[in-house]
Amino acid sequence: MSTFYSLPECGETVTLHTHLVVREDAQLLYGFFTQSERLMFRTLIKISGVGPKLALTILSGMSAEDFSRCVMQGDSKALTQLPGVGKKTAERLVVELKDRLDKDAAVKLPGQAEVIDIDEANPVNDAVSALISLGFKAQQASQMVRAVDVNGKSTEEIIRAALQGGG
Repeated sequence: MSTFYSLPECGETVTLHTHLVVREDAQLLYGFFTQSERLMFRTLIKISGVGPKLALTILSGMSAEDFSRCVMQGDSKALTQLPGVGKKTAERLVVELKDRLDKDAAVKLPGQAEVIDIDEANPVNDAVSALISLGFKAQQASQMVRAVDVNGKSTEEIIRAALQGGG
């Protein structure tokens, strides 16, 4: 809902950061206003017992920054105030996410720390995200993009070069 309320007036341009979930019975596209929300969503759905629906509920109930703050402070009680988050789920979120989140409320995903800066959208970050969406591991996607001469290239050109093995 935070993304919904952040949207500009009708007819104005908007950029959304998306996450595609492909299942046997559906292809679901989730949109986020900020890259930090999308990264937090991706981190949340990796936690046992947290699916896309609960992750969206959490991010609709509090900002990614507030959620990170609760996790870093071990405040599972505040997390239980969110709909669908019980005591056990809140405690599991705190335990499993505490080491993944730094004090700046940025998401640290293994293998991506060197490439993705959540405050800055650029072709390199977008290319790494796209390769991860295609099924590559985060570390492998980062290495593939690092092997490419990215100067002056668009996201599409970086992806193409990375898939071809450098250049």
